Amino acid sequence: MKNISIMNRRRFLQSGALVSAALAAAIPTSTLAAVTKAPGDPFHGLKLGIASYSLRNFPLDKALAMTQQLGIKYITLKDMHLPFKTTTAERQEARRKVQAAGLVLMVGGVIYINNKEDEVRAQFEYVKDAGMPVMVCSPDPAALDRVEKYAREYNIRIAIHNHGPGDKRYPSPLDVLELVKNRDPLMGLCIDVGHTVRLGLDPVEVTKKCADRLYDFHIKDVTEAAPKGGGIEVGQGVIDIPAVLKSLIDIKFKYHVALEYEANGDAPMPGLIGSFAFMRGVLAVI
Repeated sequence: MKNISIMNRRRFLQSGALVSAALAAAIPTSTLAAVTKAPGDPFHGLKLGIASYSLRNFPLDKALAMTQQLGIKYITLKDMHLPFKTTTAERQEARRKVQAAGLVLMVGGVIYINNKEDEVRAQFEYVKDAGMPVMVCSPDPAALDRVEKYAREYNIRIAIHNHGPGDKRYPSPLDVLELVKNRDPLMGLCIDVGHTVRLGLDPVEVTKKCADRLYDFHIKDVTEAAPKGGGIEVGQGVIDIPAVLKSLIDIKFKYHVALEYEANGDAPMPGLIGSFAFMRGVLAVI
């Protein structure tokens, strides 16, 4: 995660883009077919999408329209876009809106879970009604038995989210792994790469260690690999994003890789566009 390696990657990607543009201008249109490659999956199997928390200051309809503008397919909904105090019909309508926008609803969360029976069941009903296959959550450790019971009953994967320095429950993904590794296979974790790096951990090593129980991934960048590190456009911070994406490809990660952009809540689109452009550029040269 050295700054110089990050700068070299940026220069490489930027220079590659310039070379591509120059070639496109220089080669006659009639000969372009001979120098283009066959179309394939630009994301190498990764389900790259967005956590709707990135669009937290906008209503659901607007957030979906903004997601369409980003040219991505997958989305996680946070409760500001689908409140907990909704009916089954309202939750199903939200899912229909997501589908009508050409998107796939992958996850609900982050959901904070206490150890009260009726409230935990209600949260599972919420996720089931909306048709979310994965619940990203932060349960009270005392509630893990109850969460495991309902995960089995509802057949919903649990992805416990780490929140880094200051999180007394689950600062590190490794803390979560230790608690779930001997539980039902539905019990797993969501790695937040920003919070992981702010702890001083290597996200590539952590991803490999957690691979068997990794059911969601929040991708982002941070200004410092320290507790005070803040959110920033992907590619402009200290995280080795190419190495992180490569590690997910290597483990054949099949769940949501959700961009969670925490800066500029009132005007997130420039940062979101830049973040996805950077990641697309990285994936193009992996």
